[in-house]
Amino acid sequence: MEVSIEPSWKEKLKDEFEKPYFAELAAFVKDEYKSATVYPSPKFLFRAFELTPFEKVKVVILGQDPYHGKGQANGLCFAVNDGEKLPPSLQNIFKEIESDLGKPVENRSGDLSRWAKQGVLLLNATLTVRAATPGSHQNKGWEQFTDAVIRTLSEEREHLVFILWGNYARAKGASIDRTKHLVLESPHPSPFSAYNGFFGSKPFGKTNEYLEKQGNKSVDWLS
Repeated sequence: MEVSIEPSWKEKLKDEFEKPYFAELAAFVKDEYKSATVYPSPKFLFRAFELTPFEKVKVVILGQDPYHGKGQANGLCFAVNDGEKLPPSLQNIFKEIESDLGKPVENRSGDLSRWAKQGVLLLNATLTVRAATPGSHQNKGWEQFTDAVIRTLSEEREHLVFILWGNYARAKGASIDRTKHLVLESPHPSPFSAYNGFFGSKPFGKTNEYLEKQGNKSVDWLS
């Protein structure tokens, strides 16, 4: 089926778009947009892919669901639209960046497109959600699609960094080939688990150290 997504991803995932589950998923999402309030808006559905083409990916951060509150979700995991109040998990991510790198985060906007444009794929496992109903679009096919994204990156690229926060992301990252990629795991940055090992895990410095060792440009997490 015809899917409007960034061209390099369209080529890499073309077989996925022809599978029966994806047709069912597309029909479900289309109907949900018509009959309910769904986040993010359709224009942001594949924003993570638009901002980070396949060959530009250096780092993958895995999230679970889009935010289900009005005006928050913008197609990038953990991110919110510019001007929105920072959710607790993102506040904790910024705290860990400052602790890890020893410098203040100068750009406090929750819209993390500045990271995406540097090669950080900010991927939610499920790409849509019904307003005020967390998890409402789980088990409809999105997970199978994003598993294919992770598998394709693992198989066809080398020396990527996968950052997996929390048990859900760890389980989803089980297929990653750890002989040719760096996988960083820790508890989730949520206030419920951040003090159980997220704080002090230093994923941002470790990511940059690995990228530079492979001859790649590090990510500017601060500005």
